[in-house]
Amino acid sequence: MTAEPAVSQRPSPPRRSTLTGTGPAARTRKSVLWHASAIAALLILLYPVGWLISASFKPADEVLANLSLLPHHATADGYRQVFSGVAGYSVWHYFGNSLLVSAGAVAGNVLSCSLAAYAFARLHFRGRGPLFGFVIATIMLPQHAVLIPQYILFQKMGLVNTFWPLILPKFLAVDAFFVFLMVQFIRTLPRELDEAATLDGCGPLRVFRHIILPLLRPALITTAILTFIWTWNDFLSQLVYLNDASKFTVPLALQIFIDQTGQSAYGPMLALSVLALVPIGLFFLAFQRFLLEGAAGSGLKG
Repeated sequence: MTAEPAVSQRPSPPRRSTLTGTGPAARTRKSVLWHASAIAALLILLYPVGWLISASFKPADEVLANLSLLPHHATADGYRQVFSGVAGYSVWHYFGNSLLVSAGAVAGNVLSCSLAAYAFARLHFRGRGPLFGFVIATIMLPQHAVLIPQYILFQKMGLVNTFWPLILPKFLAVDAFFVFLMVQFIRTLPRELDEAATLDGCGPLRVFRHIILPLLRPALITTAILTFIWTWNDFLSQLVYLNDASKFTVPLALQIFIDQTGQSAYGPMLALSVLALVPIGLFFLAFQRFLLEGAAGSGLKG
C-alpha cells in the first residue's frame, strides 16, 4: 500500500472583529469621533471671535451684562462713531499708518532674512557656524531686554516719534526665526543648481537672484504673512516710539477708547477691533497655501 499524500491546508485569514477595533464599523466610529472632536475644538477657538463680532453690535451697558452671542438690542452706533473719526483723525488714517509700518517690516524681513539665510546655507566663510548659532540664540532673547538700548539709540538719532524705529531694524535681519526658516528651506534645494550656475559664470549674488530666490518663494511668503500679522498686532513697540496721534496705528487707536476712570467706550473699541481683524484675515486667506508649503519645505512640519 502506498501512503496517500498529505493534503496541504492553507491557513484561513483571520477574521476581523469589531471588538478589536479593526472592522469597518470601528473605523467609521473613529472617523466620526475624530471629526466631532475637531469641530468642537474649532468652535471653542472661534468663540472669542464670534463674541467680539456680536459684542460690537451691543449697547455699552449690555456688553458686560449680556455674555450671550446674540445681542438683545442690536445697534451699529459703535461703527458709526468709529467711521466718524477717532481723536480728530479718520479711521482710514490709522489703517494707513498700520499698513505703512507693516509693509515696510515685510519688505525688510523678506530682503534681509533671505540674504542672511543664503549666506549661512550656501556661502563658506570663517566663523559661519558660531555666527549662525549666535543668531539662533537671539530667539531666546526677550524683546524687553533690548528695548531700552534700542530706544536710546533711536533717540540719539532723532528718529523717535517716526516710523523708522519700527521699520529700519527689519532691514538688518534681526528676526532670527525667519533666518532659520529660510536656511532650512535653502538646505533642501540641490546644490547642483548652484554649481551649474557657477559654471555658467554666475557669481554669488546672481546665483541668489536667479536660482535661489525663485525657489524660495514659499518661505518668503511665509515670512511675509507672519511678519505682517505680528507687526499689525504689535502694540508695545508702537506705543514706545510713537507719541503723536497723527502717527498712531490701529493698536494705538484702540487704546484711545480706554478711559483710565473706567468709562471705556466699549462700542467703538469693539467695532474697531473687528475692523482690525479684516486685513489680517484677508491677507492670510490669500496666501495660506504658500504658508503651508513654506512650513513643510523648511523642516517645521511635525
